[in-house]
Amino acid sequence: MLSPVEHPSPRLRPEALRQRDGRRLRGERTRRSIVDAHSALLREGDLKPTAQTIAERAGVSVRTLWVAFGDMEGLLDATTDYWLRSDWELREHVEPSLALEERLDRFVAERARRLENIAPAARSAALAEPFSAALKASRRHHVQRVRDDVEEVFAGELARLDPAARETEALALTAAASWNTWSILRDDLGLDVAAASATMRRTLSALLAG
Repeated sequence: MLSPVEHPSPRLRPEALRQRDGRRLRGERTRRSIVDAHSALLREGDLKPTAQTIAERAGVSVRTLWVAFGDMEGLLDATTDYWLRSDWELREHVEPSLALEERLDRFVAERARRLENIAPAARSAALAEPFSAALKASRRHHVQRVRDDVEEVFAGELARLDPAARETEALALTAAASWNTWSILRDDLGLDVAAASATMRRTLSALLAG
């Protein structure tokens, strides 16, 4: 039986390549402008902006927004990536060999900066998270980052505990330094950043004191 003749794909001419690359770059710029617009609206306090509002801020049509992301879940997925990158850029290494008091000071200061940064996105996410896989995944990622930081910064204290106690301690420290606790301090109790930071530090210190 004869094999079908394979025809090599014709090579694109330089002009066609430039046009294709130009379309790709324009598409990336459009997506970036929409994500930036969405994030800016959240920072300004519009926690549930409509597609129309986001498109207007980005300077595109609603149709262009949907072509770029498919649906709102696609946009949320891209926007959570933006906030995860923004959070990571604020991360500062706290040397585990420092004295505990200094580690606590540095860790709490860093957590306060990062939590204040993600606050608009976290408050917005609370409204839609039950219905969004992207937002649920983002929350898990943020919580895991806190857990990883806790285990790194307080490695010496955790190492002294037996495995079961170490796990309980790590979970308690993670909860104390996570967004939900910060939201209670800032939004429910009305504390300013300094007072909320002092409360977090006292909680962490008490947990580590055992």
